[in-house]
Amino acid sequence: MKKFRPVFFVIFVIMGLCLTGQASWATKAYVTDSLEITFRTGPSIENKIITFLRSGQPLEVLESRDDWSRVRITGPEAGYMEGWVLSRYLSTQQPWEIQAISLKKENARLKEELGRIKEQWRKADQEEKGISEELKGNVEALHRIQDAYETLKREAADFLRLKSVHDATSKTLETTMETVRKLTKENEELRSSQKNKWFATGALVLLCGLMIGLLTGRQYKKRKTYYS
Repeated sequence: MKKFRPVFFVIFVIMGLCLTGQASWATKAYVTDSLEITFRTGPSIENKIITFLRSGQPLEVLESRDDWSRVRITGPEAGYMEGWVLSRYLSTQQPWEIQAISLKKENARLKEELGRIKEQWRKADQEEKGISEELKGNVEALHRIQDAYETLKREAADFLRLKSVHDATSKTLETTMETVRKLTKENEELRSSQKNKWFATGALVLLCGLMIGLLTGRQYKKRKTYYS
């Protein structure tokens, strides 16, 4: 007698549960890469075909029985119809066509994002070049300002030195002018005094001459009278 295998027992239990009632769970599934599969009213090829499901059609698996699965077509356009399909045509992975479409969309999105990044990079590069040019101009302007400042500082030092010399010269000149004015005044006073002396001397000489003339005239008259 053959031994009873537990795996068969588990399968029988699962099938019994599926037969006793509708499963309360639903898993996501897709029609495999076949062209089309039949969507029937029951779990048999003798049941009526409701429609044909295309490859990649998303479904909800409501229960499984033997080689068949009761599924619901998702999407409002299908009206959430329920029916039976062969389980071997179902897959929990997306078909390659859907994956390819999804990858194409993702690739297009990435290309668009790359284009935006390139445009942002181009603008950033232009802004960086503009900032570099502006910085270069600012550095050159700063150098010019520094040169002008150094020149101004040298000129200011020269100006201060010249101002100091000018102030000293002006002070010396004022002192000299004051001395000249004093000497001029003293010279004028000396000249005036010398003139007065010459005038007094001349007057004295003239007075002496007159007196001598008078005395001489008297003596002459006396002699004349005496000899007369």
